[in-house]
Amino acid sequence: MTDPGRNYNPEASSLAGEVDPEVMAELLSVRGSIDNIDATLVYLLAERFKATQRVGHLKAEHKLPPGDPARESAQIGRLRALAAEARLDPAFAEKFLNFIISEVIRHHQDISESRESDQ
Repeated sequence: MTDPGRNYNPEASSLAGEVDPEVMAELLSVRGSIDNIDATLVYLLAERFKATQRVGHLKAEHKLPPGDPARESAQIGRLRALAAEARLDPAFAEKFLNFIISEVIRHHQDISESRESDQ
C-alpha cells in the first residue's frame, strides 16, 4: 500500500518566514489537528459509503427505488438538529448531507442498472 501522505508537507504555508515563529508554530499545531480531523472524515465517509453500498444491493435485489424521500427528509431534519446542537450551521449540514444523499442515490442507481444488465 502506498503512503497517502507521501507528497504532503504539513508545514507548507505561504506565510512561512512572514510571521512570528511562535505564531507559526501555533498555526502549524492547529493545522495538524485539522489534518487529523480531515483524515478521520475521509475514513468515516468511506465506512458510510460501504454501508450504503450494502443498502443499494439490498434495494436492487428487491427492486426497491434508489431513493427514499421520507428517510432522506427525516435524516435532514435529524442532521439539522444535531448541527444546531453542535453549533454548526444547520444550512451547511443540510447541504453536506444533500450532497452525500445524491451520491448514494447515484450509486444505488448504478447498482440497480448493473444488476438488471446481468440478468
